[in-house]
Amino acid sequence: MWIALWFSSITIYASETDSLTYYLRMAAQNNPQVKAAFAGYKASLERIPQAGAYADPELEIGYFLEPMETLMGKQKADLTLMQMFPWFGTQKAARTEAAEMARMKYEEFRDSRNNLYYSVKSQWYQLCNLNEQYKNTAANIELLKQLEQLAIRRFSAPGSSAGVTVRQPVVSAGQNVSAASSGMSGMSGMATSSNVGTVSTTQPVSGGTMAPMASMGSNGATGGLSDVLRIQLEISELENALQTIHSNRIAAEAAFNALLNRNQQLPVAVPDTLIQRTYMYTDQAVTDSLFSNPMLSMIDAEKRVYKAKAEMDKKMSYPMFGVGLQYSILGKTSSGTSDMNTAVPMNSMNGKDMIMPMVKISIPIFRKKYNAQQRESAYYRQASELKYADILNIMMSDYSALKQQLEEASRKITLYEKQYQLSLSTYHLITREFSAGSATLTDVIGVERQLLDYRLKKSEAVADYNTRVAGIEKLIARSLE
Repeated sequence: MWIALWFSSITIYASETDSLTYYLRMAAQNNPQVKAAFAGYKASLERIPQAGAYADPELEIGYFLEPMETLMGKQKADLTLMQMFPWFGTQKAARTEAAEMARMKYEEFRDSRNNLYYSVKSQWYQLCNLNEQYKNTAANIELLKQLEQLAIRRFSAPGSSAGVTVRQPVVSAGQNVSAASSGMSGMSGMATSSNVGTVSTTQPVSGGTMAPMASMGSNGATGGLSDVLRIQLEISELENALQTIHSNRIAAEAAFNALLNRNQQLPVAVPDTLIQRTYMYTDQAVTDSLFSNPMLSMIDAEKRVYKAKAEMDKKMSYPMFGVGLQYSILGKTSSGTSDMNTAVPMNSMNGKDMIMPMVKISIPIFRKKYNAQQRESAYYRQASELKYADILNIMMSDYSALKQQLEEASRKITLYEKQYQLSLSTYHLITREFSAGSATLTDVIGVERQLLDYRLKKSEAVADYNTRVAGIEKLIARSLE
């Protein structure tokens, strides 16, 4: 009873949430793996401004411990400021490379999220399957309880073994009446409900002869009671199965809550009925949508990364330019010249600081390393193209396998539903025959087991079908549909 109340609370809680879509969004917001992938994507975005920035300017400061005498004064210190500039287009190629690497991280995030959606869906359908198993098992217990009541009515009906009567002949006064031996029994298997339970005994009479009495139906008596006990055994087995389903449900809920990164003791809302999803994708639509799969998009971005890197390596093999200034701090000198013609200009420049513009050019004459870098990028790009083709082939193969499994699950659903309807009709007929005494309990229980087996198999087939649909949606990156 407490398990039934527990499942009822699950159903009530289901009406308060948006079911599977609600859990998918919660998983995307809370799952640590997806959040880590998204943080990696945001980190990669910060590399774009870094790749497009100029190199830091260089400032050199030199101080003379002993001022150096020059014609223009005492040189105390030198300050040099230099800014380097790459070849035209180098920064653009670097930004393109960083942007494509960020795109790779984004597609990696999408792939992680789609994998999470698939895991949530498959676990969800497993929970729905357990819910259906519980309902079907509980329904079969109710059938067995009805059958138990029918067997009890047969067992306790008038003339049955529950009310055994002994018919004795009239004897003379003073005669002793002795019971016949316990081994005497009447026919049991062929007895009908009208004569089940009659007992056959004999009485000694004068002359040593035995007077015949009613026949004993011991097999009828024990048969009616054994039917009730067998039904109770079946009920006990199904109640134990309910306990097993309950344990499996707790474990499945814990796994489901772990995907949502929340308390594993929280209940999970599932619908009352596991409904087969509608598959509406054509082969052409799936093939076209495969190219939007995050794995393929990530490899395509990787190919673009190496293309931009090759362009950047080519630009880096060209000269770099630098522009700067040198500032010299001079102090006045006391020494002069006696030449009157030169005294005036020397005195005017004495101790005056100097500013000198500078230009710097790098000369990349060692070409082997630059050529090797470009060949390396070309090989990596070729590897990405081959990897793209390989993964596309694998995805096409996975789709064919999923489509075949989908069709097989659909056939099973149709088959088990048909078998269940036939078994249900058979069960109604055989219970009437059992009530009339023309069918055995073994036949009834066999059909009842078939009813449960077909319902459980259909539930598993529907869950498997829906999981295959989710697998195809994962391939074509349509996880929330």
